[in-house]
Amino acid sequence: MMEHIRYDIAPGVDAFTSVRELQLPYPVICGHQVHQDRIAYVDRRDLTREDLEGYDVFVTDLKDCAIGVRTADCIPVLLYDPVHKAIAAIHSGWKGTVLQISTKTIAEMSRRFGSSASDLLAVIGPGIQKHNFQVGEEVVERFREAGFPVGDIAHWEGERVEGTMHGGWHIDLIEANRWILLQAGIPAANIQSSAICTYDNIRLWSARRDGSACGRNINAIVMR
Repeated sequence: MMEHIRYDIAPGVDAFTSVRELQLPYPVICGHQVHQDRIAYVDRRDLTREDLEGYDVFVTDLKDCAIGVRTADCIPVLLYDPVHKAIAAIHSGWKGTVLQISTKTIAEMSRRFGSSASDLLAVIGPGIQKHNFQVGEEVVERFREAGFPVGDIAHWEGERVEGTMHGGWHIDLIEANRWILLQAGIPAANIQSSAICTYDNIRLWSARRDGSACGRNINAIVMR
């Protein structure tokens, strides 16, 4: 039987990435994301996308309240605090990654819920992988200026081949987001990363492959 992509985070926590052939198993609160770093506290279960205009992160401590982010190559990050019972869903495209949006989310969880980074459990969900994420040199420079270890996350692959993903600069957004979580204090053993590339996997939406008007993958987390 076909299923959504599910993550084994912890008992009592359901987390998944939707696939394009299936309906969501339950309603998921999402916002209208804008590739910035605003964080919304979800304090009730009837919030709409219009209520959450302009937010790229959602945090809550409500049980049975699924929160999620919409992606189509950007990187979703899901966090769970098993001590203070709180969760977060983070939309981290390359712009949000440069802004270190996950670091700001962890700080917000600490302020609002008392969370400690050392307790958090994290999932880095499906997104565009390094071999398909071809960028201009100006994007690499943005990462360098933001303090990322560019030698570890950016790679020059020779002369660019027009109309393909071959050659040019490539950035490893998965590793960049993992680096952010480690720098923030989440133990490496608490971070799981998906090996699924949205560009390669036709069960998932990819803006680079399908066009920017394509559907979106829903990356959700809920406490029971």
